[in-house]
Amino acid sequence: MTTPTPIPAELDHVIVAGPDLPEAISAVEHLTGVRAAPGGKHPSGTANALIAFTVDGQRLPHYLEVIGPDPDGETPAAQISTFGIADRTEPGVATFAIHPGDFDATATRAADAGVYLGEIRPLSRRTPSGELLQWRLTRGEGRDPDRSVPFLIDWGRTAQPGLGAIPTLELLGLRIEHPDPSALAHKYGVLGLEVEIVPADQVAIVATVAGPSGPVELR
Repeated sequence: MTTPTPIPAELDHVIVAGPDLPEAISAVEHLTGVRAAPGGKHPSGTANALIAFTVDGQRLPHYLEVIGPDPDGETPAAQISTFGIADRTEPGVATFAIHPGDFDATATRAADAGVYLGEIRPLSRRTPSGELLQWRLTRGEGRDPDRSVPFLIDWGRTAQPGLGAIPTLELLGLRIEHPDPSALAHKYGVLGLEVEIVPADQVAIVATVAGPSGPVELR
């Protein structure tokens, strides 16, 4: 395990995706000792559960999203392209999101520099209490296929979920393992993002967290 590095201020959330949501929630709980709280359902046929991240013991707008097919829905995993769920056989860290200070300016700057984040689209989910949460994000066709390139999110008037009344894990570090660190560093530079990148044969997004079970890596 490498030495954890500071958390980028722009980090919004880290996504663990799996083909079966209850199994993904249980896998995260088995590893960390913390069980994610139900988050809600998306129109895309997915549902999620959430754990807030603390940094140095303080609540900040960062969280872990565990996502998979809605257990009560009718859309099978094989038909859900979101975060590569259709191609997954087990849960794992799929990508991450950032909330830049100026969402639109960052999206424009990325497009002008050839960093393809996809279209800006609205999305929503309905919480277990029935509340509708709405936000904007970059996604869709034309997006860079490299999952270590984050998507942008703008919560607008919606409260950032990482500050809600949900369980917590201490976030110790975030690093990216990548076969072409210099190319990825250029893309991060365009986004104004500082994240540790280490050479590796395959892409991996690694969040080091600490809970009742002690420090572990989500990857």
